[in-house]
Amino acid sequence: MAVQGVDVLLIGAGAVGRSIAFALASAEPTLRVVLAGDTGGTAASYAAGAMLGALGEVTAQAARTRHGRLRTELAVTAAARWPAWRERVRARAGAGAPPVDGYGTGTFVILNAVSSRLDDASHTAIAQAAVAYGLGCQETDPADVPGYYPLDNDRALRAWYLPEEGFLDARAWLATLDAALETLPNVIRTPAGTLTAPPAGGYFLDTPAGVFRAPRVVVAAGAWTTQILEALDPHLPVVPVLAAAGTALTVTGQQPLPAVIRTPNRAYACGLHTVPQADGSRYVGASAQPCLVPTPHSTAGALRSLLDAALGQLDHHLATAAVVHTHHGNRPIALDGHPVIGPTPKEGLWVASGTHRDGLHTSPLIAAALTHALLAPVGTAAALPGPLAAFAPCRPLIADLAPEEAVAEAAAHHAALAAETRMRPPLTGAWPQMLTDAYRDVMDRAYAAMPEGYVPPPDLAPLAYEASGPALAELAAAHLDRHTAHFG
Repeated sequence: MAVQGVDVLLIGAGAVGRSIAFALASAEPTLRVVLAGDTGGTAASYAAGAMLGALGEVTAQAARTRHGRLRTELAVTAAARWPAWRERVRARAGAGAPPVDGYGTGTFVILNAVSSRLDDASHTAIAQAAVAYGLGCQETDPADVPGYYPLDNDRALRAWYLPEEGFLDARAWLATLDAALETLPNVIRTPAGTLTAPPAGGYFLDTPAGVFRAPRVVVAAGAWTTQILEALDPHLPVVPVLAAAGTALTVTGQQPLPAVIRTPNRAYACGLHTVPQADGSRYVGASAQPCLVPTPHSTAGALRSLLDAALGQLDHHLATAAVVHTHHGNRPIALDGHPVIGPTPKEGLWVASGTHRDGLHTSPLIAAALTHALLAPVGTAAALPGPLAAFAPCRPLIADLAPEEAVAEAAAHHAALAAETRMRPPLTGAWPQMLTDAYRDVMDRAYAAMPEGYVPPPDLAPLAYEASGPALAELAAAHLDRHTAHFG
């Protein structure tokens, strides 16, 4: 089969990959771009709730750490780009785009007692971030939140209204991106293939649609990124990307929702939330389970927990709702919990992954930054600008928290999970404190088993204290050895 020469290979066809392809090909019509990746499946984009949230994702932990604040800055900057980005993509897509995409603004953040003090602290941090960035945050009577019908013993006593937080129907948005890409003659879509780097330089991609050669490649393959990079070059010191498996549902509703309703982020994960969809249905999400590799299916436990929480805390009327679709996706989360975006030491190789829950939301910003960098001459791989510079793929592992601080935070998340699932200890003697101490003891032992130089973020704590702990420690040690071998 003949090899076709192109300018850029994009590996991964989720929201980030498609956005980069669109930005690149539309910015330079002579640039030949191959976008490789299967549509559908269990990638994060297809299961996303698409809350275009900046403030809604703020937590007390993020607010007090350097890289957490940088992530908030990225999210706020991305949010400001969305109106113009959406109009640009829809204009290019024309009649091929879905007539409605579910885009809107407005988010209610509820504070209920089916949680722990983590919710209290994050609820406060959201209001403080709104002041810092000059964004709206209004106190609202929970009884006035439209479409909010919790059980009485699960009801919120406080709520914020964030008028500028956006939302979107992720499935409709992916269809819009596809329609826009179809209008660009310099974009070639292919199924997933095998990426190799021959000794002579450049990169080859062997796909069912043909073989392509290019001097530059961007791996934006979400939770599958590390598998691709290790097959390409097992010595690359790129921060490994793991998976955070999530389950969500699309259900019918008594009435269309005008805005997002959500809790703060809690219990190792995104908050409980419901998002209006383009057809009037509701997206309800989402579970979260960190995994060493992507998983193919939802679990019964995830579905049970999600339904129990949603019916009690959001809308008990959904007990009679039809379940239209069950979503299962694998969010890409890096070993240290932060994005992996930018050039690598291997000439022409770039990575855009590790975005966890923020990939679709930050896709316009990532696409713009990489387009600017990739349109520069070959070989000029400078660090990306602004906050993105802190998340270079081959950085030292980020650890904003000391081990004892991370242990305390992880134990607090575990207690929050127990509270959300209504676990009630015996009300005798010192049982409540004994359980709190037990969480801390479990985390102490799990974190002590990790190699020196690695402090798991709270989102990955379950991997450390469950049966996967030795494998996580081995993965971290191997990465630290590669990093030391490369950089000394």
